[in-house]
Amino acid sequence: MAASSIYVHIPFCEQICFYCDFNKFYIKNQPVDKYVEVLNEEMKRVISMDEKPSIETIYIGGGTPTALNEQQLKQVLDDVNTLVRNPEQVREFTVEVNPGEVDRDKLKMMRAAGVNRLSIGVQSFNDKLLEKIGRGHSAQEAVETIDLAKSVGFENISIDLMFGLPEQTMEIWKDTISKTLELDIPHISAYSLKIEEKTMFYNWYRQGKIQPLPEDTEAEMYEVLVSGLHNAGYTAYEISNFSKYGMDSEHNKTYWKNNEYYGFGAGAHGYLDGTRYANIGPLPHYIKAIENGESAVKESHEVPKTEMMEEEMFMGLRMKEGVRADRFESKFQTSYYTIFPEVIHDLLERELLYDSGDSLHLTKNGKLLGNEVFEKFLLVY
Repeated sequence: MAASSIYVHIPFCEQICFYCDFNKFYIKNQPVDKYVEVLNEEMKRVISMDEKPSIETIYIGGGTPTALNEQQLKQVLDDVNTLVRNPEQVREFTVEVNPGEVDRDKLKMMRAAGVNRLSIGVQSFNDKLLEKIGRGHSAQEAVETIDLAKSVGFENISIDLMFGLPEQTMEIWKDTISKTLELDIPHISAYSLKIEEKTMFYNWYRQGKIQPLPEDTEAEMYEVLVSGLHNAGYTAYEISNFSKYGMDSEHNKTYWKNNEYYGFGAGAHGYLDGTRYANIGPLPHYIKAIENGESAVKESHEVPKTEMMEEEMFMGLRMKEGVRADRFESKFQTSYYTIFPEVIHDLLERELLYDSGDSLHLTKNGKLLGNEVFEKFLLVY
């Protein structure tokens, strides 16, 4: 199956969040114009202008794409559109937005360029907590950005929330959920904190300055989230993603369905022709490679069939629709019961999975113990 999705990485930020381990750089004094130029060069080398692909979803992420000024961001959007056979047929074109970093003109430019979905990094509606995690905006700025986007005509809006944060109480979390529901957002992504290496939180954790919340508290926060959003008409179509009817993120489903996609930019990841790859991360090295006519790819891994089947299981189980038997058999010409008989039967007996007849799904407990379930499908050969 040919790749029908594009991910573009913009690695610049006005402020570095304490929890973030994505490839990113403080934007001040960075060669942003040069980056936009070589990014376009990388894209044109990978996608032939004579045989432009039919693309269904585009996602501009980061970093923070809206850290770019209006002209720089417009250039990126225009360059991406030139790669696509029929830009007007792209079903979903998302740009990540930081509260307070867009005005009406920038939003109007994005709509004119074909962007039809925004993913806004809110994280919390508690100002003290926002400050503690290194966010550069207030709760009020988040609300104002959402309202401004709606006034410009954006209907497909997603916001990111975080739970399990140091010093985040259940009361603070419930208040954030309540304020989210008041805004009537069609899509919500909510992630628990993972303390990753190469972050400020990791350094402070090693020094004993912060402590993650107990797992039981984190699990309770997740259950409160699921219950609250369900009662408000949202469907948990993936473990961490909730949507009103018809408003699932089609681009993110590319990853969960284990489909191939183009990845462009410093530190971006992609999956093409059965090979996963990661681009050079450091900005000077990425720019130099492109300018020297070299590939931006730092490392690649040809995915063997056994690994593809493992990925199909632990990625697909994240979704409400689960892992469909017919899809698995179509891809691999065999049944998942043939490949993972002991694992599946064990998880069924432990009531972490259930079989609906045509697909496998996580149970409620399976979702709470998701990582344990997913690991069962690894290293089985």
